[in-house]
Amino acid sequence: MINLDAAAFESKISDTKVVVLDVRTSDEYAESHIANSINIDVLSDYFTTNISQLDKGCTYAIYCRSGKRSTDAASIMKEIGFTSTINLTGGITSWIETGRPVFI
Repeated sequence: MINLDAAAFESKISDTKVVVLDVRTSDEYAESHIANSINIDVLSDYFTTNISQLDKGCTYAIYCRSGKRSTDAASIMKEIGFTSTINLTGGITSWIETGRPVFI
């Protein structure tokens, strides 16, 4: 897992081959999220099952509210064979604080 600040994370996700993964709850996701992200709640009982259906060969840019759940998600993903994950340090909170856009 690579940890990136909001500016570097934004640069990485401009690559259309990078999958943006929001691991917050569906309610949090509905409030606001980064464009083109998919939502799979890391706290869900089905996280491992749901995440296992994704292509392990892709790069995943992961975020949550503050960075803790996304770190946990990246660890789980590594355990089941994902090789390329990027974590947004400070989560969507830092994304918003640095003036980056979100969708509602």
